[in-house]
Amino acid sequence: MFAEVLTGIALINKSVDFIKTNIGTAKDIGTIAKQIDDLFDGKAQIDKKRSKRTGMSISEQFGVKSVAAEIIDAKLAAERLEEIGILVDNRFGYGTWRGIINERNKRIAEAKEAAKIQAKEKAEKMEEITNIVIAIICIVLAAGLLIGVVYFLTR
Repeated sequence: MFAEVLTGIALINKSVDFIKTNIGTAKDIGTIAKQIDDLFDGKAQIDKKRSKRTGMSISEQFGVKSVAAEIIDAKLAAERLEEIGILVDNRFGYGTWRGIINERNKRIAEAKEAAKIQAKEKAEKMEEITNIVIAIICIVLAAGLLIGVVYFLTR
């Protein structure tokens, strides 16, 4: 049977339930790391859904039901994150959750910067290849022109 794919608030709720159940027996943060990742993924999905409006009709975008659900889901997600932060700090010491958040933000920023650098390097490489191809074409055309001139002059 295929695994159920959870999204948004359902993923957050499932992660919170698991963490609450297992936080007392967790020997280290690694025991609940997957669920913390799922918690952040669920929050990201909710945020993405709030900011993405493509494929929706005007009434769906601005309808009270849609707006209310998005706002409530975002608030619930924030509450659940705060709740888990308190549990993690209580179990592993004050500042652990803040450390997790800071390290995660740092890694996200580093990944974005690395992607920018990689894109810039790729663009530079493509420009270099384009210049080489243009130079080769110019050389071939010049050689063809020279051969043509020589051919017509020797006739």
